[in-house]
Amino acid sequence: MTLKKQALSGVYWTFIQESSSQVISFIVSIILARLLLPSEFGLIAMIGIFMGIGHTLIGSGLSQSLIRTENPDDEDYSTVFIFNLVGSIVIYIFFYFLAPFIASFYNQDILTSIIRVYCITFIINAFSAIQIARLLKQLDFKTQLIVAIPSLIVSSITGISMAYYGFGVWSLVWNTIAGTLVANIQLWYSTKWRPSLSFSKKKFKYHFNYGYKLTVSSLLDITFLNVYTIIIGRFFPLAQVGYYNRAESLKQIPVSNITNIINKVTFPMFSSIQNDNIRLKNVYKQIMQMVIYIISPVLIFMGVLAEPLFRLLLTEKWLPAVPYFQILCFNGILYPIHSYNLNILKIKGRSDLYLKLEIIKKILIVLVVGITFQFGIYGLLYGSVFLSILAFFINTYYSGKLINYNIWEQTKDITPTIFIALICGGIIFLFDFYIKNLISYDILRLILGSLLGSLSFLGITYMLKFDSLKEILLLIKKK
Repeated sequence: MTLKKQALSGVYWTFIQESSSQVISFIVSIILARLLLPSEFGLIAMIGIFMGIGHTLIGSGLSQSLIRTENPDDEDYSTVFIFNLVGSIVIYIFFYFLAPFIASFYNQDILTSIIRVYCITFIINAFSAIQIARLLKQLDFKTQLIVAIPSLIVSSITGISMAYYGFGVWSLVWNTIAGTLVANIQLWYSTKWRPSLSFSKKKFKYHFNYGYKLTVSSLLDITFLNVYTIIIGRFFPLAQVGYYNRAESLKQIPVSNITNIINKVTFPMFSSIQNDNIRLKNVYKQIMQMVIYIISPVLIFMGVLAEPLFRLLLTEKWLPAVPYFQILCFNGILYPIHSYNLNILKIKGRSDLYLKLEIIKKILIVLVVGITFQFGIYGLLYGSVFLSILAFFINTYYSGKLINYNIWEQTKDITPTIFIALICGGIIFLFDFYIKNLISYDILRLILGSLLGSLSFLGITYMLKFDSLKEILLLIKKK
């Protein structure tokens, strides 16, 4: 199979996986949001950083080293597997004893037991990290789809059932644990690889030297991605954490869908053409423009129609989250591009530069958060938009140098799409402003507004002959 066919197949199966997963997760989140209180979502949001740190420490960088390695053997895989498993047990013990101190920091005693139970997922996930890495390396996204859907269904039934019977925040905890456990069982059943007791110090050193920089970078990224949750959770009422978390989660539905598809497909694909800069630049440019073409109108339209969207899906009790969501939508437009840019550094073997960039960006986050904190939650959120724009220029500067695709070229290639999406968003705003007093049904406002915005965006880009529209239509025809 040619690289192009592999890429198209990968995009196809990954899109189905991510879309179906997102649809199910979206429906479940709506049901849970109606059954649970904002404060209960806030409790889970508070420990998000610690869950992220734990999962990152379990060999994420080493797994990416396996994907990048041209011909890893069984000894490579077994070495990383043993390290992941032992590391997960150590990390679980660490967080078990750290839990009371975390609960004390937030003044929420219940967090002690939540953390001790939730962290079991560290050990469960360590058993399947290599299976996932092998599937990604083989561009086998069909198997990942077969695994993802049943586990998501089981986790959804678990979470909803427990919420319905009054288990509160524990329904969110066991929702995750159930899904993780079922996914791991399926991965072991679906894949033929089994670990041996072979542990090579030489292999470990090779993968560790590449992977530890990515792990440290990911730790920095997770820590600072959660800095807003930490600050809001420590200095603001618990319900505010829930509102912020729900706004962030809803914004992440289109963002994470696009980002996950890009990461799963482009990293192994780029690795196969890492030495052909001309080809790499062309593929990079094409995908970047397509991503912006899809993500910018979706987020802008969602932001404009946020009030009827939240009221329809989550009920009136979640309306305080609307202004948070609207600001975060602007934050999310460039997020897939950040991830996409950093993949260039990884496939070029520049994990040192990757780490350097993460440190620079985190220093900037500290400075911006320190300045904007005094203006409350809204100051923090507007500061996050500024940081997203700043991160785009930093990432594109360095990744662009590696493939001869500079900041100016990249900015010029994506700005027209964002500008047109903003114009169409303005059209939706004016239309909705005049009809909201005439139409009492939120679903009708959403349908009419979305339809008007989509037709406007597609019509303008069609008249201007945007290449991204042509490529998307071509992909649809082929499938």
